[in-house]
Amino acid sequence: MKRFFLPTLFLATAASSAFAQVNNPSSAERFAKPSSELVVRENKYYARTPLVVPDDIVLETSGILALPGKKLIVTTRRGEVWIIEGAYDATAKPKFTLWASGLHEPLGIIPAPKGGYYIAQREELTRVADMDGDGHADLFETICKLPISGAYHEYAFGPVMAPNGNLRVTLNVAFGGATQAPAPWRGWIVEITPDGQLIPIAAGLRSPCGFTVTAGGVWFYAENQGEWAGSGRITEIEPGDFMGHPAGLAWSKLAGSTVKLRPEDIQDFEKPYVDVAKTLPGLKLPTVWFPHAVLGISNSDIKEDTTGGKFGPFAGQLFVGDQGQSKIMRVALEKIKGTWQGAVLPFREGFDCGIIRLGWGEDGSLFAGETARGWGSVGPSQQGLERLTWTGETPFEIKEVHAQPDGFVLTFTSPVDRATAEKLESYSIAGFTYLYHKTYGSAPVKRIGCPVRKVIVAPDGLSVRLASGCLREGYIHEIKAAGVRSANGSETLVHPTAYYTLNQIPGGDRIMPADPKDAELCVAPVPAAANASTKKHPNKAPADWTGDDGDVTLLLGTQPGLKFDKTELTAKAGSHVRLVFQNGDDMLHNFVLCAPGKGQTVGAAALLFGLDGAEKNYVPDSADVLFHTALTQPGTSDTIFFSAPATPGDYDFICSFPGHAALMKGVLHVTAK
Repeated sequence: MKRFFLPTLFLATAASSAFAQVNNPSSAERFAKPSSELVVRENKYYARTPLVVPDDIVLETSGILALPGKKLIVTTRRGEVWIIEGAYDATAKPKFTLWASGLHEPLGIIPAPKGGYYIAQREELTRVADMDGDGHADLFETICKLPISGAYHEYAFGPVMAPNGNLRVTLNVAFGGATQAPAPWRGWIVEITPDGQLIPIAAGLRSPCGFTVTAGGVWFYAENQGEWAGSGRITEIEPGDFMGHPAGLAWSKLAGSTVKLRPEDIQDFEKPYVDVAKTLPGLKLPTVWFPHAVLGISNSDIKEDTTGGKFGPFAGQLFVGDQGQSKIMRVALEKIKGTWQGAVLPFREGFDCGIIRLGWGEDGSLFAGETARGWGSVGPSQQGLERLTWTGETPFEIKEVHAQPDGFVLTFTSPVDRATAEKLESYSIAGFTYLYHKTYGSAPVKRIGCPVRKVIVAPDGLSVRLASGCLREGYIHEIKAAGVRSANGSETLVHPTAYYTLNQIPGGDRIMPADPKDAELCVAPVPAAANASTKKHPNKAPADWTGDDGDVTLLLGTQPGLKFDKTELTAKAGSHVRLVFQNGDDMLHNFVLCAPGKGQTVGAAALLFGLDGAEKNYVPDSADVLFHTALTQPGTSDTIFFSAPATPGDYDFICSFPGHAALMKGVLHVTAK
């Protein structure tokens, strides 16, 4: 191991020079925060306090650790480590002291038993300490070098301390290259001993921003939608598991590998994930799916509520942040037939920026570390740190969902009104799933209704049992209780929808006999093709055009970091335009031409689609939308043919995929003939 002692004079400044911020759109260009009425209601139960950060500090918070005396130590994507005093104050105008700098994009910090802190940098796990006690780090000790090729997306997340005293780190795959695992163990979770030995644990990770070990010793990690990942999810991760992304299997042949699968074992299955898992040994079923663009678009950190009730009525549950939608979700788990499963529910939105890190304060409050650089976020800021505290008032919520042999039991944080809770029409359930394929993401597939046939309300009003048809193992079940009211009959549920991933249907007594007609009723309809030629998606040249090229051909591509390769295009009013959109990025994108000044309005509307968005190319049915391409996969293209608007002016164009429009935008200049 290498040990470097730095002169304290080198790090003894109280603040660093701020880097110039980029991708900082004006307030008129930013996404409007969704569900503003809901955010106001959420404030009643969980107060959100942004910390005031000095103008000369860029606090892209990437790691959070509470220190005694109501202090925090945080890392930033800029490579700095700050000590923060006053973070718990009601005014939240804390004092910042620079403790270390010069690190390479650290993404987590935990205490080191020998003193100081373990920090995961891109290329190594490091112990950083203040040896002379002057309040600034002077020891940077390499614990373990992490394989890296230099690709921009080779993040190293963590570390997390294992119960055995070892450290675990998750290694992101390298997007955008000829191979996504150019260096050993990319796409793996690895364990590192205190003396620096690296032990591979499990493969198939794509972008594992968050992971945790629970108080019961169970490991879970969060995944992002992408190629081989139909939607976001959290999954239990055990030695030898394969989590779905094949890039890391390039290294399963190395000594020490716990995974038996090889790259040649993976094909473009184009089948539901659960169906592939039945025939592909080692493929791990997600514990809980997070419906894309409904409950996050870039799932991040995971924290178990170990506060003993200081954070409200959800002790023992998991809280999961999201970078793209600037929100936090809540997960209630249970174990059925040896398999973890459960429900994800909305919890808190309206944060100022995208959340990548969560950390508990010593008083049971929850800190959210934020950044938008490179990705953008619904929250308007580019960086920050916020504190979330329970006000002491209990929200009327679905607390947990438990699977039954013929349906579900919903438990609530307070008693329900029996009159509304006993009505069948107060509930709805629908099942769906996602495909396992190399394509970027998946639309919800095989969606069918699951009719609610019987309701039993518990005598204390704190739970309701629902009997339902058409339940399927391995599928996500959208459970809505929109008609239920609180015991006084006036209050609706703050968040009336839960998404339960039913990996195993438990045994036990049914409250409703099985319906023999289910075999006929429970068949998913075939969805209509999303990419057919329409008036606003004209993918064929009109018959009255002279040739297929029209008067002008516009070529538009993409660049990494949510950018079009051109932000200005030009066409004459009324001219025949052939637009070729080529998606060379590693994410899904489209092109949407909008009325002048309406790009961000259309982008905000696309966020509200929910599960139906993918089948509509995330293009709202709006007069503000003039023309659009299909939602294109990485490495593919789409061509549309349209007549430029007759009125000269500047027409917005955006990518309307959820979370992209704030950064991925441009203008079509329509000039006079």
